[in-house]
Amino acid sequence: MYAETGYLPVLSARQECGIILAYILISNHRRVIVLHASGRPEWQLPKGVSRGVWQYANAEHIAASYDQYFSENRLFAFDQDVLERHFDPPGLVADFGAGTGRALVALARRGFRGLAVDLSDAMLRIVAEKAQAEDLPIQCLRANLVELDCLDSRSVDYDVCLFSTLGMIRGRENRDRFLAHVRRILKPGGLFVLHVHNFWYNLYDPGGRRWLARQLRSAVLRGEVLRREVELGDKYFHYRGIPQMFLHTFTQGELVRTLERAGFRIEELIPLSVARQSPLRWPWLAGRFRANGWIVVGG
Repeated sequence: MYAETGYLPVLSARQECGIILAYILISNHRRVIVLHASGRPEWQLPKGVSRGVWQYANAEHIAASYDQYFSENRLFAFDQDVLERHFDPPGLVADFGAGTGRALVALARRGFRGLAVDLSDAMLRIVAEKAQAEDLPIQCLRANLVELDCLDSRSVDYDVCLFSTLGMIRGRENRDRFLAHVRRILKPGGLFVLHVHNFWYNLYDPGGRRWLARQLRSAVLRGEVLRREVELGDKYFHYRGIPQMFLHTFTQGELVRTLERAGFRIEELIPLSVARQSPLRWPWLAGRFRANGWIVVGG
């Protein structure tokens, strides 16, 4: 499968993305091109995608209200500051789990080119509409993040995976496979910016403490033979009409080991404050437990 837009030839003619529906929206000089390819039946969940995440990706109301729902999210302003500080000079940015394009649109306005990758068709339609309205160089690909063989190696200057998208991939093996793709796609000298939630931050929420106690009890009782479908850090919860939304949370040690397995060198590890609008104060004081999560810059 290949799409040539004239400025973003990052899709390989030799491979196909292992996706439910290979669906590309390309904003290109005030026109939208839609390409379809045969895919697996909708009922067959792709690798690393839980039932809740699949429902989330296909929920029209989630995409339609996304920008308004998160309009005052302080993390979004802070992670944009991180991108502005590290991404220079402008180049091609791949956003994995792009949502409605809030990160890529801001970067494209500053002279970057963008590749928005997401499982949600509804989200990508909004990205394409935004790009078309402002004539921004953003290409969109609907794909499963675990299966990105269609993207050429060493084809992207910068990678981003924000708002805990990595945690929405179920299974350590699948998360490792995604990060291996991210590393492969990145050009030498390129940078990757990632956000995850902190496993231990659940100590500060009554419901979270109960969940944490169950997780730790299971780990002690089962040791290394935890049920393969539920790993330490996996959370299932009700979210905006989705009954079994999935999110994996990380300890700092797990996060560092995960990135190192993929071949990344950590250049900056930013523990987040409670409000997620700034770095955590006094990170040396039990920062592994107090941080809401982390933003990591790797190369």
